[in-house]
Order: sequence, then C-alpha cells, then structure tokens
Amino acid sequence: MAWIERTSGEHWRVRYRSNGSVTSEGGFTSVTAAQHRAREIEVGLRHRAFRDPAPARTTLDDWLTRWWHTLSVDDLTVENYAYLIGKHIRPRFGHTTLGDIRSSDIQRWAADLYACGYQHTTVHGLLSLLGRILGDAVDDELIPANPVRHHRNRGKRAHHIIREMLWATPEEVLRGALQAAQLHHQSSALLIVTAAWTGCRWGELAALQRHNTHPDDRTIVIDPDTGTLKESSRRQWLGPPKTAASARTITLPAFLAVLLKHHLETHDHSPVFPNTDGGFLWRSTWRTRTFNPAFDGNHHLPNPHTRLHPIRPGLTFHELRHSHKT
Repeated sequence: MAWIERTSGEHWRVRYRSNGSVTSEGGFTSVTAAQHRAREIEVGLRHRAFRDPAPARTTLDDWLTRWWHTLSVDDLTVENYAYLIGKHIRPRFGHTTLGDIRSSDIQRWAADLYACGYQHTTVHGLLSLLGRILGDAVDDELIPANPVRHHRNRGKRAHHIIREMLWATPEEVLRGALQAAQLHHQSSALLIVTAAWTGCRWGELAALQRHNTHPDDRTIVIDPDTGTLKESSRRQWLGPPKTAASARTITLPAFLAVLLKHHLETHDHSPVFPNTDGGFLWRSTWRTRTFNPAFDGNHHLPNPHTRLHPIRPGLTFHELRHSHKT
C-alpha cells in the first residue's frame, strides 16, 4: 500500500510499507506527481517488482567500508586495490551515492584519464576494479544493475592500439646485456642472458636463491613456495610462482651454467642477482635505470654518462620470455 502526505507548502511525499517498515520518498512539488509515483509503487509492490531506493542512497565510501571485508585475495592485490581506490576511484566517486553513478559518468571519467595521459591498461584496470565493486553492490541488492560497461572499438573510444609483440635475436640480447653491464653491473647482464635462455619470468629470477642454483648439475629450481618475488610500492616478499606448473626445474645451456658458477663466486649473498646491498632488486628501478636504456639507447640525451646505442627499442623484460620461445 502507498499513500501521499503533504509536508510543507506545495511539497508532498509518498509513503509506503515495505518489508514490514514504512519508507518515504519526498521532494514532489505537486499532488499529481506524488499520486503518479504512489501508483507506480503500488504496481511494483503488487507484482513484486518494486525495489526500495533506500539502499541505493549508500555512498561509495560507505559501501567500500563493507566491501573490503568481502575480499579473499592475496596481499599484493589488496595493496594494489588500495592504491587505485585511494588515488583514482574515491576522489571521483567516493561521495556519490551508488544509485547516482551513471554509465555516462564512468565513460566521462575514463575519457578524462586518457586525456591525462594514462595508458589503456591502467584505465582498463580501473574500470574493471570499479566494475567489481559495483557488481558486488548489485549482488548485495543495493543497486539493480552495474553501470560499468566495457565498450570495444566504438568510434573514438577505441583508445587501445594493439602493440605488436617484440622479440630479440640472440645477438640483440647479448648486445643489450653488455650495455646493461655498462649501466649497472655484470650481474644485470647475466640476469638478461638467463631470462632469454631459460624463459623465466622477472619475479622468478629476482627471487632465485643460491641454494636453488646448481651450475654443476646445469639446473635451477623455481621453488613452489618461495619461487617468485612479489612487491608492492613499499615492500617485497617471496611467494609461490604464478601457476602450479611454474614450479619447475630448468635445465641450463652449458655456457650459462658456467657463467652462473663464476658469478656465484663473486658474492656471498643469498639472491643470485642481488642489489648493491645484497638484497632483492626492485623491478621498476632496475627496469627504468638499466633494462630500458640498455635496449632503447639514449641518443635522445645530450650528454649521458655512458653513450648507449638503440638495439631493440620498446622491448620489455617479459618479451625475453617470448624471445626464448621463438
């Protein structure tokens, strides 16, 4: 049952009973509008299609407080979510009620991110995260539908230009490794060579321990419990590799086994490829200071400390894994 009441002046409200309690909707400036809304509610209640709008008035901030406790993900994912939500999602939608977040608002937000120079992978990741947050709100019956929509290749919104996969020849890998040694250390050169000739991921080689390296047997072991290095913006820790099949024993080429044996004799640290303090390398730091310039070159710099020639501009560390397969 729904009925109308006059509140003050020319304002009216609709009241109805739902789930054993009385709820109201206000803000109607005419009795006709209030009566029309009351009839809509009556029909919805009669056909059990009426949805109480009160839950949709929950702000995104309030929903996130509850949503965090529903997650069952690893520590790295939690830290990544916290960073993305704090930097991008909360500033834009935190004080907005869930029912007021429209698909057009989200598309405009995505367009603003692109205009600020963010890459497609970053924008897509943010949309996916917001989609998960709002999708869980749908499951919790706070809103009727998820406003996040992924539009593919729709006119000017097709921001994603697929980049061709790069791969390096053995000669290019060795030349890049030599330039990496000039920039950082001989261990960086060997790290690059090991990646290209074993197909290991970055985290697997960054986490590789002395006791899992057996040059005399020509093998290295990716441990099932501590076989990969995980890192957030503030800390590093060892954990299991990406998949169960990634825990494996890898046979080394003879020349690489000899290089690793000599390399281990040059230091007594636990990581096979340590930083200057004997700890683990930081991926972003090593990539930007050593790997990228080693293959991109630095001809764009006026007076670099070490002049480097472009070898395979744009090559990523993960593409050494594809180079190994090739």
